[in-house]
Amino acid sequence: MTVELLRLDGVSRQYGRGETAVTALAGIDLTIIAGEMVAVMGASGSGKSTLLTIAGGLTAPTSGEVVIDGQWISAMTAKQLAVLRRRTLGFVFQDFNLIPALTALENVTLPLELDSWRSRDSRRAGLDALASVELADRAGAYPDDLSGGQQQRVAIARAIVGPRKLILADEPTGALDTQTGEAVLRMLRHRVDAGAGAILVTHDARHAAWADRIVYLEDGRIVGQTSAGSADELLGAGR
Repeated sequence: MTVELLRLDGVSRQYGRGETAVTALAGIDLTIIAGEMVAVMGASGSGKSTLLTIAGGLTAPTSGEVVIDGQWISAMTAKQLAVLRRRTLGFVFQDFNLIPALTALENVTLPLELDSWRSRDSRRAGLDALASVELADRAGAYPDDLSGGQQQRVAIARAIVGPRKLILADEPTGALDTQTGEAVLRMLRHRVDAGAGAILVTHDARHAAWADRIVYLEDGRIVGQTSAGSADELLGAGR
């Protein structure tokens, strides 16, 4: 049974008005299903990050509709949308966005705490998420005591903790070395193979090879889509 986690119907986004107006996205149609990772590629300014923020309900489209896990964003209040983001969406950013004053575990469990989980339950879920990225032994460490790769893995654990269904990753390996970057992508792939959906914004074809499908953006429009194929075929190496 195919489970649709995200649908963008004719989504456009324009900034400014009149002669100074800039069109960031124009008539985007895109669907993500459970168990699918879609890589989004394009030159700087092509609309990749705007697409991601709209897909995550962080930016409202100028026109078109966004449906996340069967829920129409345009029909939701700000409070309902905040709850949806906490419970359904996981964001992974290039700059990690960890809170320095919180431990790795506290950073991971923060969305659950905000959603009124019991401390014992959130701790267990947080430790499970850290274990899945092989960092359970650093649960008590603060971000400044972790390497860049470890911080990114904490950010991924935060994105997948609890019942998250859709992961949105914006150049998640941009600040990492090749080996650590591939480890991060392997973790994302594992989560998707377990039933989540994901959008991976990247400029690197080697990273896009981990996806099931590649969408190409140019001037805010989808100009092509291809099947990424397996990493074995494209890279000559196993996942």
